[in-house]
Amino acid sequence: MFGVLSLAAIPAALYSTRLKNIDVPQAVAGEAIAGTLLGLIAVLLARSARFKVERTLSRAGEGTARLGKWLGLLGLCLGLTAALSLAFFGLLLWSE
Repeated sequence: MFGVLSLAAIPAALYSTRLKNIDVPQAVAGEAIAGTLLGLIAVLLARSARFKVERTLSRAGEGTARLGKWLGLLGLCLGLTAALSLAFFGLLLWSE
């Protein structure tokens, strides 16, 4: 669930620029923070879920834990990419 939420932070941030008085850099900063934190939580929860699945005999939930891990990693990477793009944007504004 947290992996899906970390991926949903991107369209939510871009849509928030249309609803309220929020600039695109502010939306990207919010997405970077939310996407990174939610992705990290998803990876940690998937790790503990896979550890619990390995202790069971039936291995029920192994695919769900793997999917949560990959969604969390994708959300984490996209959040860090948004943070990098915001840092380069700040560097460009500073160099003017």
